[in-house]
Amino acid sequence: MKFPFSGALPAAALLLGMATLPGCVSQKKYTALQNQYNDAAKSRDQLQVEKTALEQDKARSEEELRQRLVSRSQQVNQLNQSLSGAEQQNSQLSANLKDREQRLADLQNKLDEKDRAVKALRQRVADALLGFNAQDLQVNLKNGKVYVSLSEQLLFKSGSTKVDPKGQEALKKLATALKGNQDVSVLVEGHTDNVPIAKGTAGMKDNWDLSVLRATEITRILTESGLGASQVTPSGRGETLPVAANTTPANKQMNRRTEIILTPKLDELFQILEQN
Repeated sequence: MKFPFSGALPAAALLLGMATLPGCVSQKKYTALQNQYNDAAKSRDQLQVEKTALEQDKARSEEELRQRLVSRSQQVNQLNQSLSGAEQQNSQLSANLKDREQRLADLQNKLDEKDRAVKALRQRVADALLGFNAQDLQVNLKNGKVYVSLSEQLLFKSGSTKVDPKGQEALKKLATALKGNQDVSVLVEGHTDNVPIAKGTAGMKDNWDLSVLRATEITRILTESGLGASQVTPSGRGETLPVAANTTPANKQMNRRTEIILTPKLDELFQILEQN
């Protein structure tokens, strides 16, 4: 038997056609076929629902994965930027450290150079003043400076501000040793014991005056012997800085002294310290 249209018929139409054919299909078979069709339709619908759900799950998973990849990519970029910044900072710190180490090395070299210069100055002064009594004249290093300590006995008569010939000889030899060393500053400090100046002493009221006038007189001799006037500074300390308690004649004699303090100029050292 031929149908008046081509192609396969839908299952429902086929069942209907079979049902209308007399004697072709029993009601029981028809019902079974109908049930099979309904079950197949339900299965198809269920599969379609599951397919849609899977597709949605897939889309969500892909979107979540994409977002996670974007987030990770951003994190990686941030880490790379942080690493680049850290590397630049580390390079800068390394450069700063090297620069600081170089400045410290320069400072140490200048300190060593200054120590050598002070020791050489002390030796030159000591050599120039050989022959004087060690109790009357001492040359020492202290706090990076050269101290030339001259007793009153070598320089002055009691209460006088006029330097004795033996003292003048020592001062002239000292000036000769220092001549030409413009980078050495000279501080002349006059010191006394605690015995008050005799009343009526001309031009002097107390030990301050005595120490200042003695320092000024020594400064005058040093400058007249070749040292630059701007190089030498007179200073009177009176009885304020004793080296021994003023309790015995021997101690008082030790305190009646003049100290000539020689200090190399430290301009380059100060510049390096300012840089550090």
